[in-house]
Amino acid sequence: MTRTSASGTLAASPLGDARIVTAAEFVFAPLPGRRTTLATPVSPAAGATHVTLHVVRIAAGESFSPDGSVGEENTAVVFDGRGTATVGSRSHRVERSHAVYAPTGQALDLTADAEGLTVYIWRTPLAAGRRPGTDPEPFSTLWDETTQLRGFGGTGQIAPDGDRATMNFVFWPGNGSSQLCLHCGIQQPGQTFNVHLHPDSDEAFIAFEGIGQMYLRDRWIDVAAGDVLYAAPGVLHGARNPHTGPDARRFVTCGGPSPYDPALYSAAGLSSDVR
Repeated sequence: MTRTSASGTLAASPLGDARIVTAAEFVFAPLPGRRTTLATPVSPAAGATHVTLHVVRIAAGESFSPDGSVGEENTAVVFDGRGTATVGSRSHRVERSHAVYAPTGQALDLTADAEGLTVYIWRTPLAAGRRPGTDPEPFSTLWDETTQLRGFGGTGQIAPDGDRATMNFVFWPGNGSSQLCLHCGIQQPGQTFNVHLHPDSDEAFIAFEGIGQMYLRDRWIDVAAGDVLYAAPGVLHGARNPHTGPDARRFVTCGGPSPYDPALYSAAGLSSDVR
């Protein structure tokens, strides 16, 4: 087994206050002496306010641990492949749609099986005044329906759609996440997760499954699995599945605002106190 780590960011196009970065635009570079490659479509170096988003293709038998992960919040979603995720002293087998949360104080490490492992990783330093959770949940999946937001109508700037998507709260303050969150939007055919903004948080989320549209600033834009949306604080965004009919399939997104936005939990009738 070969281990490798990475720090900083690789080349990325400027984000401005909002941008959709398609998977075809990712700039991957090999890590020194390794077959593992890394792209960083969202980062403060490219203009993000709070969050860094890596896309890492971990080669068979190799491991990846972001430099400084023990001093940051990290969430990860497996996009493809199989392997093992380790958070601190705990390890868990992972495959597509599995999710990992590494709180401040516990390093994140990902190891690929023979087929390799493609993972999206969100990172941010823990802001002053925030504390790690007392018993954070390190492992989950995008399909965890334990805690959900249903019927979200947006934040009032755009008239809401009536057929409203459901969002799974995968990692959030209620299960110990201190600053980063991970939410999963399930847009069934014809459904919308209504347009909204976060006044103090920037958003980085991805199209995980299917084809659909993301709203950014003032329009709907076609996207496909793997594409990334970035929205700075105050920028309108949303997701919808405009496809209907017998051949239409669900459109799944995942990610979340950083720092987490208490308004989303309030809309679901939940507290945003960290467990």
